Amino acid sequence: MTNAPHTREQPGPGRALNAYLLGSLPFDALLALQRRLVYDISGDPSTAALLVCEHPAGVTVGREGSRSHVRPNPEELNARGWAVRWVSRGGGVLLHQPGQVACYPVLSLDALGLTAGAYLEHLQGIAVDLLREYGVAGEPDPQHPGIMVRGRRLVHVGAAVRQGVSCFGLVVNADPDLEPFRDVRCDGDPLPMTSLARESGHRVRVPGVRQRLVELVADRFGFDRVSVFHSLPRAPYQPTRHAAAHRP
Repeated sequence: MTNAPHTREQPGPGRALNAYLLGSLPFDALLALQRRLVYDISGDPSTAALLVCEHPAGVTVGREGSRSHVRPNPEELNARGWAVRWVSRGGGVLLHQPGQVACYPVLSLDALGLTAGAYLEHLQGIAVDLLREYGVAGEPDPQHPGIMVRGRRLVHVGAAVRQGVSCFGLVVNADPDLEPFRDVRCDGDPLPMTSLARESGHRVRVPGVRQRLVELVADRFGFDRVSVFHSLPRAPYQPTRHAAAHRP
């Protein structure tokens, strides 16, 4: 992928993107929301949604991940309150921390005329554009989707496609505590992740990153209207107890 100007996708005249800015969202709740939205959008490809949130501290393991990339043993994980979940998405292991921004577009790829590979390139392009606005030069990782800065991963990219609809997406390290990343080889990298705050040398506000991601996603995929919501109507969420290692 290059940093050349992209061509706006044209999903159709007057199509709107429904963006949900949800604050801190438990990962189990995210999975339930994505399932519902994938079902709805697969039945009506003219609709589109974007989930933007943070997650409490924990670890997810994607299809290319390995438990060996998580250094703490089960007792240490329990002491830290880090649940480990195997999830059906691309990418490897990711440590979720406050101070990150998770951006999950739920879009009909057929309606956008995109293959899964082209969609991943667009996600990486969105991340590169975001970092550039903060004066940070990011490069797509040629082996594992994501954005690298000076040899360290700053943006994780891990998506899935179900019934022709995208889910999961990208996670940006805006300004999390970087010390815990020494204990998790995110996406199998030998070096810990870095952050936008560290690489830019400036204070980075999470709400500002959230807002720009909404705008960049809408522009990249050609949506001319964005409706923003701060809650998502759904059945009451009942958290389930799980052990340190859980497969949803």
